[in-house]
Amino acid sequence: MSERMQHCDLWLAEILDVVDVGIHGVDMKGVTLYYNQSAAKLDGVNPHEVIGRHVLDVFPSLSEETSSLLRVLRSGQKISHRQQVYTNFRGQEVHTSNTTIPVYSGKKLVGALEVAADITEVKHLAEQVVNLQAAKLPKEGSAQTAGNGVEFTLSNLLTNATSVQTVIALARKFACTSSPVLVYGETGTGKELLVQGIHSASVRANKPFIAQNCAALPEALLEGILFGTVKGSFTGAENRPGLFELATGGTLFLDELNSMPLDLQAKLLRVLEDQKVRRLGDNKQISVDVRIMAAMNIDPEDAVQSGILRADLYYRVRVATLRLPPLHERREDIPLLIDHFIKLFNHRFDKHVRGVSHNALEYLYNAPWPGNVRELKHAIEAAMIVTDDEIIECEHLPLYLQKAKANSPTAWSCSVPDDVLQSVDMSLKNRLAAIERQWLCQAMQEAGGNIAMAARSLDLPRQTLQSKIKKYGLTSFLK
Repeated sequence: MSERMQHCDLWLAEILDVVDVGIHGVDMKGVTLYYNQSAAKLDGVNPHEVIGRHVLDVFPSLSEETSSLLRVLRSGQKISHRQQVYTNFRGQEVHTSNTTIPVYSGKKLVGALEVAADITEVKHLAEQVVNLQAAKLPKEGSAQTAGNGVEFTLSNLLTNATSVQTVIALARKFACTSSPVLVYGETGTGKELLVQGIHSASVRANKPFIAQNCAALPEALLEGILFGTVKGSFTGAENRPGLFELATGGTLFLDELNSMPLDLQAKLLRVLEDQKVRRLGDNKQISVDVRIMAAMNIDPEDAVQSGILRADLYYRVRVATLRLPPLHERREDIPLLIDHFIKLFNHRFDKHVRGVSHNALEYLYNAPWPGNVRELKHAIEAAMIVTDDEIIECEHLPLYLQKAKANSPTAWSCSVPDDVLQSVDMSLKNRLAAIERQWLCQAMQEAGGNIAMAARSLDLPRQTLQSKIKKYGLTSFLK
């Protein structure tokens, strides 16, 4: 072997030893050839106790049938995302998601390699979420209606924008049915708020509303969470209902549907068609009455084109489709939302802020808002924490907004519509200053940025106009 090849092998060994997944490789006899530090940590042993020994000699709890490495050696077929629960040599319960592949040299099978990802913490957290959701749901036969998992109604969607008012009107119509609903829009536009509002306006309002983010869990875990498990379906599995069973009679909201693995999308489609679920490892089907609502942060047709969303599932869930526009398409809502968030944080922080200054409104009205309503909410929250005044000024706003405007002043329009200006709570001094500022902006724009021409149209000395431009932060006109 050349010196270069030896160096490559050394580098590869070092890399595999520091990755966060366990890697276990065996030859055709089931004898361990490679066993990295992450695998050793999972199993609670030292690598030297495993390397060179047969799998069943080191792990006596396994058998020819339960060891995925030995099964792959016999079949030559890959096993993907197999969930496993076992007690390691330290007595710790470990949950893993394993993928085991056959290793070939040419066409000859020479061994097997298993990659194990530790999902213990994620599993425990997911089970806690399911248990909490189950605990807060009304008991069968109970008169309880509260605690169904819903915080919002459609009236919580604050808007002056025609586009959003149209969405709300359609949502009220969709609430009268049990058809699937697909909501899409950028992150932070309020998709879950809209979905909860539809549930609250429906005949299922007093039944469970359960939400699950499809991007938050690995495939092996998500399948069990959705459909449930039976004891023995995989090592360590227990009898546990899935979210479909918990949500029966109500609504199951699947957020980031496009992040669900394609194989699981196919199983979801069958449930939508049959309204029956089969727990993992079970032979019998369980009838459920669940309305599916889903959300995506990208256009669903783009998701289908890119292959991350099955076309047949899309056609099934798009019965009622709603698009929530981003905040930059509904800027007329910004003053309304500012006022709402100020009231919210006045109550939370025990403050008495009345509104924002014109300069601050300019920042907020013209910001790009890639994080949409959620980002605006956080910006107001940050300003409310900083200010001790009754009016939020520019210096109270998050630094990133101030930097963004300073770095690209021409991208931020200097004018704010009159109806928006009138909706903001400000003192007479600030309102007069705002009007003066708008006149200056208009004169400079009409003069094409020529200060002398604008000064003549305003009947002001050039130096006075320059001073006012600096006063009102319109320095982009001086460049």
